[in-house]
Amino acid sequence: MGLLIRHRSNTTAGHRYQRVKNMSIIAPDNHFAVFTALMVISGAAFLLERTRVGAAVTGTVIVILLAIIAANLHIIPHDAPAYGFVFSYIVPALIPLFLFQADLRRLVKEASRTTAAFFIATLGTILGVCVAGLVLDLGSLATAAGMTPEQREAGIVGLFASTYIGGSVNYAALGEITGLNRDASFFSAATAADNLFSAVFLSTLALIPGTHWLAKHFVKHEPTGPQISVEAPKTEARASAASLCLAIAAATLLVTISDACAQWLGFSGGRYVILTLLSLTFATLVPQVQRWLAGAFELGVALSFAFFAAIAAGANIPAMIGVAPMLIALVLILLTVHLVTLLSLGALFKLTLPELLTASNAAVLGATTAPAMAAAKGWHDQVTPGVLVGVLGYALGTFIGTGLFQIW
Repeated sequence: MGLLIRHRSNTTAGHRYQRVKNMSIIAPDNHFAVFTALMVISGAAFLLERTRVGAAVTGTVIVILLAIIAANLHIIPHDAPAYGFVFSYIVPALIPLFLFQADLRRLVKEASRTTAAFFIATLGTILGVCVAGLVLDLGSLATAAGMTPEQREAGIVGLFASTYIGGSVNYAALGEITGLNRDASFFSAATAADNLFSAVFLSTLALIPGTHWLAKHFVKHEPTGPQISVEAPKTEARASAASLCLAIAAATLLVTISDACAQWLGFSGGRYVILTLLSLTFATLVPQVQRWLAGAFELGVALSFAFFAAIAAGANIPAMIGVAPMLIALVLILLTVHLVTLLSLGALFKLTLPELLTASNAAVLGATTAPAMAAAKGWHDQVTPGVLVGVLGYALGTFIGTGLFQIW
């Protein structure tokens, strides 16, 4: 998403930048104040998430709404170099910070049935986004410069596939790979639609087990594996100043190596693919990394809020309203097909509702909400698998999204 700044360096962008500068209370060139605003908005979202309403809405949605409101009230600018810093330096580091927990051997050992459910959820997402792409005129949604309507449609297909298989990190990666991040209004509107409907979908998942006519078609859930009751991924060791410093060092080192490999191989746009492969390999071959880098996952979650705030700040409400109906239709079709595929194939393959719903949560919302829902529902044997398949989604989202973009 560093493209966002580079593509706005021409004369026209300069005039636009000056107009925006004069409109916001915090000027775009007041870099530290803009970055401070992002962190304050992120912190406020974490605090509001502790309230009853906030917990239902989720912190991700809150941070997006707060940033949209702040930008459209002209408190913070719609465009600023500080946002480019977030996109260029923080977003790439998020991938290894999340994937340091992705020990694939542990995934096979502890979460085989939930992993099978996750692959069904992934198939549902792929089918859903393909149906939406065939039914809707997605090419008319974005106006990214230098892209044909067909390229924009392919980009949107890849973008939404990635975010409903992995999450925000994959969304950011596909935004850069497809070039859609150059259209700030569309990208912000798509982010808001994605997260708002994700929150609604979470409520739907929570209600399904109580729907008796549906539940009777599934085999009874017999708890197996570790009985853990937690609300978020836990590391074996407590986070410390040393572990957090090492986590940042390891994450940025992997990003640097990935960039060098992509340049050496001449693999344009391959930064995130290589970064994901390196992070997965490191986490699997050196499982002790989870202990050495304790707190890396939580640090990634915190920084991802700043990323959401930076994206949402670019949202122009009139422009968002213009694309909202099509985006709503896109997400509704995608999630409906996802859910129908999940429940149909899940029943066919004798998977239980807790396994299927935990996997769906991990795919659509990520590795933080999946274990929280499992713990709240009393599915304690699904807490660890929820984390593991959520991390698997981070690993697969970029690959699948990029593949769909190229094929489409």
